[in-house]
Amino acid sequence: MASMNESDDCHPIVILIDELKNEDMQIRLNSIRKLQSIAKALGPDRTRTELIPYLQDSVLEDEDEVLVALSEELGKLTDFVGGPEHSVFLLPPLQILAGAEELVVRDKAVESLNKIAAEIPNSAFEESFLPLLFTLSKADWFTSRISACGLFTVSYPRSNPEMKKSLRKTFTGLCHDDTPMVRRAAATNLGNFSKQIEKESIKTEILPLFQSLSTDEQDSVRLLGVENCALLGSMLTLEENINLILPTIKSSSQDKSWRVRYMVARLFKELCDSMGPEITKTELVQAFVKLLKDTEAEVRTEATLRIADVCSLLPKEMNIKNILPCIKDLVTDSSQHVRAALAQVIMSLAPIFGKEDTLEHLLELFLQLLKDDFPDVRLNIISKLDQVSKVIGIEMLSQSLLPAIVELAEDHQWRVRLAIIDYIPLLASQLGVEFFDEKLGNLCMTWLGDPVFSIREAATNNLKKLTEVFGVDWAKNNIIPKVLSLHTHPNYLYRMTTLFAISVLSTVVGSDVIASSMVPLLAKLVTDKVPNIRFNVAKTFQTVIPLLDSTVVQSRVKPLLIKLQEDYDKDVKFYATQALQLC
Repeated sequence: MASMNESDDCHPIVILIDELKNEDMQIRLNSIRKLQSIAKALGPDRTRTELIPYLQDSVLEDEDEVLVALSEELGKLTDFVGGPEHSVFLLPPLQILAGAEELVVRDKAVESLNKIAAEIPNSAFEESFLPLLFTLSKADWFTSRISACGLFTVSYPRSNPEMKKSLRKTFTGLCHDDTPMVRRAAATNLGNFSKQIEKESIKTEILPLFQSLSTDEQDSVRLLGVENCALLGSMLTLEENINLILPTIKSSSQDKSWRVRYMVARLFKELCDSMGPEITKTELVQAFVKLLKDTEAEVRTEATLRIADVCSLLPKEMNIKNILPCIKDLVTDSSQHVRAALAQVIMSLAPIFGKEDTLEHLLELFLQLLKDDFPDVRLNIISKLDQVSKVIGIEMLSQSLLPAIVELAEDHQWRVRLAIIDYIPLLASQLGVEFFDEKLGNLCMTWLGDPVFSIREAATNNLKKLTEVFGVDWAKNNIIPKVLSLHTHPNYLYRMTTLFAISVLSTVVGSDVIASSMVPLLAKLVTDKVPNIRFNVAKTFQTVIPLLDSTVVQSRVKPLLIKLQEDYDKDVKFYATQALQLC
């Protein structure tokens, strides 16, 4: 009995050892994912003395995917090693993983180390965690130093004044590291680390680091300095921002590397927020105008996407004087991606400009974009129409809107056709029933015969949404007769679409319409020569039976299903039997 108990105790770790030696990487990965269960079975003592040392010795040379999982799982084992007071046992393997070559492994290891650092008792934090941080910071291999940069933010608040001084000094060393990747990691963490530091130390120690990283020879480091402009700017006074942060923003917006300028454009709203309204109006607007006129299309695209955000911070007169001329140039920009970005945001300017200025300055630009050659431009305008219609009304746009919609509806790319279908219910609600019936009703029907299944499926769902917009009476008079007429089409795909439409529309039109219009049509298709149609008739009955009166089901539907159940095709029989069970 004693030997049996001993064998049971060893069982989990024996299985783990076997699985971790398996040649199949997926089996090794699965065993790592079960570490919590194995640790629970072993108990805290054996997890600390056997499991963790074994993992440290045998697994750390495995493939990256296994190491990523191990880095993640180690951070979840605190409770299984006996609680936070014993979590120091998890630090040695995580220290090794933090020096791995693969970025994802290191990131997960740093994430787990930060989790442990937040829970570990003070004595263990000072005796074990901080030495680990300093060891990583001074390691010969740069990957460990990169990981160290991610541990300062969580460590600083828990340290005593003397240790805080050492942490700032160590971080300074990493900011001046010979390896660009380490400096980049330091720049990434500088802003969050600054939030933990006392104000006087920010001015004397952190701002010089920020300025050094912002003028680094590597553009991948400089562009991260832009992010820190926003973070540091929010901590400083107006005067400090003008003297210390603004020069960096200005120089970055004109940096020789387009990637740095791209980052300025991307974060421009955050930069404006951190600098405050006065600096934005007096200093940043001109920088933004330059970004909108940048030589690189990527920079112009990113700046264009921020137009509405920036305009919302400025007086209307300044928008008209400074930003509007740029917008007029962007409408005819040589890059289709820039024009698509403008179409995405220009409609948001209507509430900012107001009705009169929208009609005077923006309406012509909307209409110009609606005629753009690139379908994404037209789609982006149409998708945001509600923002303009609330300000000036849809009538102003409707004449130019229709040709754009028709072109998109017939575009050779099926994804473009699919996208426009999604916007039809929104347009219908804005244009009104008369305009829709006259101009767009037939268009919606043509999609039902599209050669691409996804378009036909979307077209049937579109009919349901239109019924919800205009009501059941409208559907009875305008949609249902047209849909049902397709059941005689020689192409079986059209007949199939009729069945799909019945399934979708039956949920919104009510039992009377189903009984009077849809069941008779289904009865005709029961004898269709194509088995695919017949078994889809049975599937359609499964949808409509719960919506019908029991008398109709028994007298009219059940006989049809019995007939289908006698079909020679096994699929037809199967679905007919399923539908009969609902009767």
